[in-house]
Amino acid sequence: MTVMSYRDAVRGAIREAMQSDPRVFLMGEDVGHYGGCYAVSKGLLEEFGPERIRDTPLSESGFTGAGIGAAMGGLRPIVEIMTCNFSLLALDQIMNNAATIRHMSGGQFNVPVVIRMATGGGRQLGAQHSHSLEGWYAHIPGIRVLAPGTVADAGGMLAPALDDPDPVLIFENALLYNDTADVDWPASVDIDHAAVRREGTDISLITYGGSLGKTLAAADQLAAEGISAEVLDLRVLRPLDEDAILATVARTRRCVIVDEGWQSGSISAEIMARIIEKGFWYLDAPLARVCSKEVPIPYAHHLEEAALPSITGIVEACRAVLGR
Repeated sequence: MTVMSYRDAVRGAIREAMQSDPRVFLMGEDVGHYGGCYAVSKGLLEEFGPERIRDTPLSESGFTGAGIGAAMGGLRPIVEIMTCNFSLLALDQIMNNAATIRHMSGGQFNVPVVIRMATGGGRQLGAQHSHSLEGWYAHIPGIRVLAPGTVADAGGMLAPALDDPDPVLIFENALLYNDTADVDWPASVDIDHAAVRREGTDISLITYGGSLGKTLAAADQLAAEGISAEVLDLRVLRPLDEDAILATVARTRRCVIVDEGWQSGSISAEIMARIIEKGFWYLDAPLARVCSKEVPIPYAHHLEEAALPSITGIVEACRAVLGR
């Protein structure tokens, strides 16, 4: 076991991928001389040189398109977008090119590109740097969407993502970069299935990414009240592990979904719909969810805290579902 941070796990995964495969390179804003806006790529320029650690202009559409072209040409690019808010400038490239080329070419071309980006609020960076848009991308066929919520997943998801012949988007919650944990290294992670992080019998808490820690803390509080909560970490937002979702609901018969995205049109809404469609008769109580408030994420610290899902909010939602 090795103690490392979420940031170091991502950096270690990038380093190992580049050492093992000369086709792999990293590109994005400030990934080279600056070392990445979250210091993920610090030191990699000195180790691998400017041909493989490539600083790009401030043009998400331009450099994401270049990454897609490089992938089609036989390379294995890792494209870093500074924050998921800025990924909207590259949405045309991701949705209309990366996600569709295999289909539109009749399977003649694959786009094995990995696109990493920071997501989530809680850092007082204002509305243009703080939203959680991974649920939007989970709506798009043709891509895989990953949301590592643990240090091990942060380090272990990159290798299988690079092996995937189709585009993979990895959303790294920026509040997690300083988290540390004991991990088996090199990490190996399944990018097809959800993971039960805590077993329980009274209620299921389904979550992912930056909300995982809050959800586990809420489960601890509920345990002190005699409530046994199971915590399912989705990890993969597209394709959803529907079997795992239905299995946890079948075990506990009650469910709260925790999602840092907005409620309207969210991934939590999709999960609730699938439970109703295929697991309605498992339920002993209505479903509930805890999402971000329907506002642009505020800058002021107390307002930002009020807008995001909280441990208290998760506990209160569980109590309501249980009739406590």
